[in-house]
Amino acid sequence: MAADENANRLGAYLRARRELVTPDRVGLPAGENRRVPGLRREEVAMLAGISADYYLRLERGRDVHPSVQVLQALARVLQLDDVEREYLLSLGTPRPRRPRRTRPERVPERLHHLLAALELPAFVEGRAFDVLASNALAVALSPRLRPGENRLRSLFLDPEEQAFHENWAQAAEGFVAALRSSVGDDVDDPRFVELVGELSLSSERFRSLWARHDVRILEGGMALVDHPVVGPLRLYRDKLPVDDVILVVYYAEKGSESDEKLRTLASLARTSTT
Repeated sequence: MAADENANRLGAYLRARRELVTPDRVGLPAGENRRVPGLRREEVAMLAGISADYYLRLERGRDVHPSVQVLQALARVLQLDDVEREYLLSLGTPRPRRPRRTRPERVPERLHHLLAALELPAFVEGRAFDVLASNALAVALSPRLRPGENRLRSLFLDPEEQAFHENWAQAAEGFVAALRSSVGDDVDDPRFVELVGELSLSSERFRSLWARHDVRILEGGMALVDHPVVGPLRLYRDKLPVDDVILVVYYAEKGSESDEKLRTLASLARTSTT
């Protein structure tokens, strides 16, 4: 993460979100000779009911603790959803800095037993989407789910992982937004700095998505993937926090075509390990 972004996180977020809101979305004429892709600073200030000078101070980091009322008004103008609004409020609210965790992320022993017992693709991931543990069916679903892999790195740098996702663009947006949400206040955490630095250098798409400052909680949902052996799969994904790590489980609707394909995949995985 860039040093100037870390030093002025509130201003960087306001600027990034302002550039994503077009005038027509807030009832303003586009006009001619517009030099910015979204709203001008003075337009945001006018719509939020604050002075243009004060808004400029916010973006430039000269005032990093505006009132909740001002932040709520800015959230409304920038059309933030609930997660994004809470993120904006956190950037403008002084909080005691938590001591940085120094212990490595560890998988509880009971999760290893659970992974072995589950007859579904399942794995454990850390805050930066590092794969910490997985079962054989998860690896059969995707070799990028082996322990030691990083899901975000695979998504942006591995062509096979990109082909695996039927809607790669949507998956990429969701993972980057979830990473920024996961980073939270730990902007100088070495693992996050290393990962964001590597992907920023290696992937233009990652750089553009990271610059948007999207925040999202990557929860359970539907995953549409194209497996090289059994073909397209429509899978549910659940993410369950356990201590400091996340258990991720994939499963299909019972009796569906994807359910049958998962059974085939499980049989192939058992064959390959015997």
